[in-house]
Amino acid sequence: MSPPPGWAVGALAGPVANPIDDLRRMLALHFMVNAFRAGTVVAVLGAVVGWFMVLRRQSFAGHTLAVVSFPGAAAAIWLGVSATAGYFAGSIAAALVIALVPRAPAGRARSQESAVIGTVQAFALACGALFVSLYGGFLDSITGLLFGSFLGVSDGQVEALVVVAAVVLVVLAAVGRPLLFATVDGGVAAARGVPVRVLSVVFLVVLGCTAAEVSQVTGALLVFALLVMPAAAAQQLTARPVLGLVLAVVLGLVVVWASLAVAFYAPWPVGFFVSSFGFAVYVGAAGVAAVTGRRRPAGGPSSRREVGVLAPRAVAG
Repeated sequence: MSPPPGWAVGALAGPVANPIDDLRRMLALHFMVNAFRAGTVVAVLGAVVGWFMVLRRQSFAGHTLAVVSFPGAAAAIWLGVSATAGYFAGSIAAALVIALVPRAPAGRARSQESAVIGTVQAFALACGALFVSLYGGFLDSITGLLFGSFLGVSDGQVEALVVVAAVVLVVLAAVGRPLLFATVDGGVAAARGVPVRVLSVVFLVVLGCTAAEVSQVTGALLVFALLVMPAAAAQQLTARPVLGLVLAVVLGLVVVWASLAVAFYAPWPVGFFVSSFGFAVYVGAAGVAAVTGRRRPAGGPSSRREVGVLAPRAVAG
């Protein structure tokens, strides 16, 4: 669903002196209401899952799962089925492929996983180009698949985003404590009976679902703006897990809401502002951390002490 032509009238008029009036003008348009709803959902989900992804050093995997959503959606359109199904099918299938990488000694395992991830990403992009070509006609949604469409979200899409986000967050809440334990100190976690390998597979599937969900709004190439930047910025500022998660969510919401508000009055796409504001947030957080000198890496002593408190509950849970 594209925004009606009349939306440009209010935007071209420019903002007025009263921010409340500006907000009312934006929310008087239904497509902007849906944009804020969808943006809020993906900002929260991306920040929470992204926080674990950055902590687990799986940003490359997250990027690949987002990229794979593009050929999945393109194949679905070619076959005449829902693009949403294609997003999730592609990302989840890629997550399972990455999860099948055999575990080896730490350094070798990370190297082997990176090689598999890079191979999957290259093959997926080639498949995406093939499916677009096989479609035969002019795939006018190609830009939306790659760069998103905040301003074209329908009521049905918002509802689907809410349902998927709720399911993913419930799953993550269920495995959050042992997952954090396994992430910070996998060897000790395994010795304490935590199913480290199973948690790794579960998280990759969760990450795949998140990448597919966020891709529907930001596009396959701009997922990192919400999946990495707020989480990475939060981890620059604090090593405390709970505070870091809350801060990542707040930063994600600020980035999305500010981007939508500015884009309403600007001629440039929302994705540009999301990426730019996200980058500015990260640079600002890194600057604050450098000036204060108080930041400790996530997974460092502070995190380990907190995980030490959580460990008995993680094993019991």
